[in-house]
Amino acid sequence: MPPPRPADPVAHARAAIEAAPDAPPTLAELARDCGVSASTLTRAFRERHGLSPREYAHSLKLRAFKQALREGEEVTAAVYQAGFGSPSRVYENTARHLGMTPGTYRRGGEGVAIRYTVVDTPVGRLLVATTAHGLCAVTLGRDARELASALRAEFPHATLERVDEGADEWIAGVVARVSAMLGLGAAHGEPPPLPADLAATAFQWRVWQELMRIPRGQTRSYSDIARAIGRPRAARAVARACASNRLALVVPCHRVVREDGSLGGYRWGIEAKQRLLEMERVG
Repeated sequence: MPPPRPADPVAHARAAIEAAPDAPPTLAELARDCGVSASTLTRAFRERHGLSPREYAHSLKLRAFKQALREGEEVTAAVYQAGFGSPSRVYENTARHLGMTPGTYRRGGEGVAIRYTVVDTPVGRLLVATTAHGLCAVTLGRDARELASALRAEFPHATLERVDEGADEWIAGVVARVSAMLGLGAAHGEPPPLPADLAATAFQWRVWQELMRIPRGQTRSYSDIARAIGRPRAARAVARACASNRLALVVPCHRVVREDGSLGGYRWGIEAKQRLLEMERVG
């Protein structure tokens, strides 16, 4: 007798891929376990996450590869550490998947094209920036010019292009998701999955992923997050990871507070953090 069909096949497939990033299940195996056809699963997965199951599995390896490079690993070691079979497989497809060679990535994305827009929100102006392969910045501020200048300072060797809202699939998806988070529109699934072109450690990614599991309208303490990722003594490191988050609202670090319930810090200002939490609780 076949196992019961999961209530949410897409979530089931994503969890199965994340449980075995080095050797993820094939599409046929995922479809069988989910009780749907491969085409149905692929279409539903892409609608929610912007990627097919195969692309998402590959993105996890690329994420690990980029982390290893940013942490100073040699390219060959990073290749195997991320679960790729050989260096040639990475170099053959690097331009298509990373948008840059490993060496260029280690130098901070020299020559990469970045598209961005700035939109108004109830908590300030929001800049959303992407490369061809994912998010590189989502930041809050009061002035669009200052936000753009900060983006230029972060990526001094990149080519920046401002686009209208909705002109880029990734940008439109983030803007729609943030609007839903703030109670300004209908939800359209989960935030776009990372990988994103960010300099981050494995620990930071673990923290950020845990933050994305906090339900809207709820909060967790830094110690709660530390325990959830299996590092109960790392509350201060969790706080530093929150402070280094470059994806405002998409990675909801505003939902992390101190043990006594006070707000603690927020990269984009305490007033914005308080306003965000109030809006989420009301909505």
